[in-house]
Amino acid sequence: MKLHLVKDSPEGLHGNGRFVLPRTEFHAAYLQTHAEGRLKPKVEAAREMLRQCRVCPRNCDVNRLLDEVGQCRSGRWPRIASAFPHRGEEDCLRGWNGSGTIFFSWCNLRCCFCQNEQVSQLGEGADVQAEDLAALMLYLQEVGCHNLNLVTPEHVVPQLLEALLIAVEHGLHLPLVYNTSAYDSLESLELLRGVVDLYLPDFKLWDPLRSQDFLGAHDYPAAARSAILAMQEQVGVLKVDPEGLALRGVLLRHLVLPGQLADTREIVKWVASELSPDTYLNLMNQYQPAGRVLTERRFEGLDRKVTDHEYDLAVAAARAAGLWRLGGVVED
Repeated sequence: MKLHLVKDSPEGLHGNGRFVLPRTEFHAAYLQTHAEGRLKPKVEAAREMLRQCRVCPRNCDVNRLLDEVGQCRSGRWPRIASAFPHRGEEDCLRGWNGSGTIFFSWCNLRCCFCQNEQVSQLGEGADVQAEDLAALMLYLQEVGCHNLNLVTPEHVVPQLLEALLIAVEHGLHLPLVYNTSAYDSLESLELLRGVVDLYLPDFKLWDPLRSQDFLGAHDYPAAARSAILAMQEQVGVLKVDPEGLALRGVLLRHLVLPGQLADTREIVKWVASELSPDTYLNLMNQYQPAGRVLTERRFEGLDRKVTDHEYDLAVAAARAAGLWRLGGVVED
């Protein structure tokens, strides 16, 4: 198997020091927010959002405080599929001790190619209350993880804030990574201002029709653009410590899909012009047919891997748009 590793520009990931933040100058954003007495009000406001749920763009209007469920199928408490030091993330996240990853079950999208369908669509995992989620956060810090990486959190923002408040009061201090599909509400993201250090959105598709067909959400492209702009406004471009570990900023992912280079080209142009040419973009080439792609014939075209040529064209499009901080996850 040919491995794709997109090298950084000659300037390197750090850009001659322009994006390096000394560790002595870094403190997790939520620590200051808590010290100023602003974290608890955020928790209370977020919890109230569950009463007529508007946590994500679906705006299902169900009362999740009474354990009613909407499209994400998540009720009062978050469901956790797994929690462990993840060594398969980007180098600047995994470092040498791993990224402290918590995978939330259920999802507000219906991606036909989801490789974690058992978790995202079938809800594999166990419901946990705030104290238990806080304990998981503290455990991942105790075992030496470089950051706390919350995966698929779009539909459980109130619950993760509840747990974070408890964890902070018991000594949590790791950088907080919000690892999302980018199908987030602006209201939720505003509550995360001064809480999240690193936003890790995956900008999937540009075209609304394909988004409806592939993701089950025609408004995904517009919602993702608005969300990613809000993330950028909060934390800026990626900054790392002198050892290359991510501390603050936006790390953007885009999974290159077979036959969908038109979307890729529009996305990279938008990123360079509306975010910044200095945006760190991970162009991912590990797409494999999965989920409903394997069982429903209507997704013809997605039933194969991305070719080397397609991936090379995606990289060329990103460079032509002016993006230079390009990264790739190497898969075994």
